[in-house]
Amino acid sequence: MRTNLLITRRAFLNFAAAMLLIPALCAPASALTKNEATTLIDKLSSEIFSVIHSGKSESVMYREFGKVFNKYADVPVIARSALGVARRSASTSQMKSYTTAFRGYVSRKYGKRFREFIGSTIKVTKARKTKRGYLVTTNVKFVGQAPFIVDWQVSDASGKNKMFDLIIEGISMLTLERTEIGNMLDRRGGNLDKLIADLKKAS
Repeated sequence: MRTNLLITRRAFLNFAAAMLLIPALCAPASALTKNEATTLIDKLSSEIFSVIHSGKSESVMYREFGKVFNKYADVPVIARSALGVARRSASTSQMKSYTTAFRGYVSRKYGKRFREFIGSTIKVTKARKTKRGYLVTTNVKFVGQAPFIVDWQVSDASGKNKMFDLIIEGISMLTLERTEIGNMLDRRGGNLDKLIADLKKAS
């Protein structure tokens, strides 16, 4: 019963956190154009695939993925969203440490996923305007296999054109990490410092 209550409580808090975050993510993106959004993702995907096909070691590739992620993704927004309402009680130094640890964690985690794309090509196919900016669709194709879709959500709500969500085969990174980070925090009794320490090693 206690476990069910914990899950229900966290689900409600994560929902509330998402609602609090919506104004920032859904702010009018009047300055962002379709061409800017597609150009951003074209550059981002090109750099990712350059790392994928570089032939470098895993550790080097993950560092390179981290640089690309930091360059094109709105890391603070993604990190805050993933943490949920726990960020409201976090100190400035904790949020700084958490964001840095989250960046490394995501770089390793999605770096491993992107390694599956070795031998493939990627191409921007379309973009459509959304309440949060533009959703840019790319087609990933392996030789002799059917292509699959990777979508990238782009916004200028933070003041710069940045990607803040990645959807691989219909699975949202933002939604997935909000659930995963919430579970990790619950298992550590809500202790953010323990979460930060473990994120530095997690992937």
